[in-house]
Amino acid sequence: MEFRQLGRSGLQVPVLSFGAGTFGGGNEFFKAWGASDVAEATRLVDICLEADVNLFDTADIYSNGLSEEILGKAIDGKRNRVLISTKATFPMGTGPNDAGSSRYHLIRSCEDSLRRLKIDHIDIYHMHGFDALTPVEETLETLDTLVKSGKVRYIACSNFSGWHLMKSLSVSERYGWARYVGHQVYYSLISREYEWELMPLALDQKVGALIWSPLGWGRLTGKIGRNRPLPEVSRLHKTADMGPRVENEHLYKVVDAIEEVAKETGKTVPQIALNWLLQRPTVANVIMGARNEEQLRQNLASVGWNLTKDQIAKLDAASATQPIYPYWHQRQFANRNPIPV
Repeated sequence: MEFRQLGRSGLQVPVLSFGAGTFGGGNEFFKAWGASDVAEATRLVDICLEADVNLFDTADIYSNGLSEEILGKAIDGKRNRVLISTKATFPMGTGPNDAGSSRYHLIRSCEDSLRRLKIDHIDIYHMHGFDALTPVEETLETLDTLVKSGKVRYIACSNFSGWHLMKSLSVSERYGWARYVGHQVYYSLISREYEWELMPLALDQKVGALIWSPLGWGRLTGKIGRNRPLPEVSRLHKTADMGPRVENEHLYKVVDAIEEVAKETGKTVPQIALNWLLQRPTVANVIMGARNEEQLRQNLASVGWNLTKDQIAKLDAASATQPIYPYWHQRQFANRNPIPV
């Protein structure tokens, strides 16, 4: 397993991590992703550790805390071998202070996550989304306090826009507080918007990308393609409306190219999609999900080899889309606004 430095930090993370959103199945949305119990979760954790995948990603909101609870039991006795990433900000109750990135909510959320995970510190603590109602200074001072207290090692964000992240980094620099070293983002061969602004920002500010939903919200599994419509058994029946929209023709064009490369390499569609991501700038880690051991072992086989430059060019061409303003305009001045890939 290859390890990479996470942004401007000293933390080394594996290029693949395991996403524990499939643990628990505490509501209908997460049941569509998976419902691993403690026994299955423990088995999946052990398989990951055998492959030197030691980073496990979860969130308080995943199955209303059940994912954290199951992950905590699955890593029992293995804490010194694993890195734990979890998140806060989204609602964990119906009260007015049960959501957001306020001092009140974050301190309670951190303590609740530590209790559910049965650990004494969180290795990477993400803000799951941007809270525009709470002053950025309040959020970052609270996170800095959690770092100084030893309850959190590193802080990161998720799903921020460019100005959200840059303002946060500027505030951290102004006061000498802990800064975001990672940004957990949606990025895949069928959704490359991350490259328009967030990737150049990450390159400039040394923020490592941790990729969620690298298979395009379950569309790059190899089960969907031209003349292969959505199968009867698919989580997309329940979750498609909650995720990114993808035009069928764009999806089929990308899948056609992936399948060509898969035939050339003897790899699967998911393995090609994951390997492509691992060769993109700023990407420190790709979070893979797995409902069972078979899926996990297939995803683990996406490392240890690389696509050729010609194969990457083929995939890039098939997945390219016209960016929105101001990015299409900036690309007309490419000698001064070079694209990051």
